[in-house]
Amino acid sequence: MTRLLVTGGAGFIGSNFVHHVIRNTDYSVTVLDALTYAGNIASLDGLPMDRFAFVHGSIGDAELVDSLVAAADAVVHFAAETHNDNSLSDPSPFLTTNLLGTFTLLETCRRRNVRFHHVSTDEVFGDLALDDADRFTETTPYNPSSPYSSTKAGSDLLVRAWVRSFGLDATISNCSNNYGPFQHVEKFIPRQVTNVLSGIRPKLYGDGLNVRDWIHADDHSSAVLAVLEHGRSGETYLIGADGERSNKDVIEWVLELLGHPRDAYDHVADRPGHDRRYAIDPTKLRDELGWRPRFVDFEAGLAATIQWYQDNRTWWEPTKDATELRYAAQSR
Repeated sequence: MTRLLVTGGAGFIGSNFVHHVIRNTDYSVTVLDALTYAGNIASLDGLPMDRFAFVHGSIGDAELVDSLVAAADAVVHFAAETHNDNSLSDPSPFLTTNLLGTFTLLETCRRRNVRFHHVSTDEVFGDLALDDADRFTETTPYNPSSPYSSTKAGSDLLVRAWVRSFGLDATISNCSNNYGPFQHVEKFIPRQVTNVLSGIRPKLYGDGLNVRDWIHADDHSSAVLAVLEHGRSGETYLIGADGERSNKDVIEWVLELLGHPRDAYDHVADRPGHDRRYAIDPTKLRDELGWRPRFVDFEAGLAATIQWYQDNRTWWEPTKDATELRYAAQSR
């Protein structure tokens, strides 16, 4: 396996994965990305052109997908519409990309007999109570809460069906919330960081006690690579780094690390159907594949991420104003 096709490779997690693969393997990588508002070709700057190629296009374009899959040894599928807020405003793109786009890739990989890895989210499981000691496992029933998580759950089930019905060589990974470089400013951590850097007070949904299980995007990348190379066909692996933190704790850490009072933020109306807690049990991944996270100190990883946004204003500033105008229209 030396040639990878990475869908959504100009997005946040996809671009981190591409950089990780180029740094740590001798694979060549072709990225297929539609460059929607969340994709940024600048996230792929500096990659060696003898091992990297970019194709602008949609995963729903069956002819284009077929030509790219035919030249690949494996497909790693990151491409997705991902933001809960956007799915609440207009669910239709989520069905088109997350369901129909995944179907196109699955059919092509089946026809071409190409290895397929599907990157998914822990949000397909719904949420846990704040006082619940349980964590999500590979056998947790699906209970999605939003149009986004529902379409991701649907895409997971499509993969499972293609494995069972057609014998497709495929794996799935469900990961917790990512942070790190190249994340769009609409997402929670970069929005708060860039708010502070722009002189805007950060915004916290509701009481801020919602808990997320944070993992650095480079750790997610190393886990996906481990599953791709060593995971058992037909299996699902949960990816997490024991990083549970409340949104309130995170926003206060951001403010403190940037030299502001910890309470210098505003509460805004909560998101409809806002999940309370996510938590991943990565035992299967760690025991079976020997994977371990590198960024085990969340606060240190957060500090490094803040520094990246301080050093890369030209990457995020062009999209900041439009993002905040959209949130303002939603009173968020």
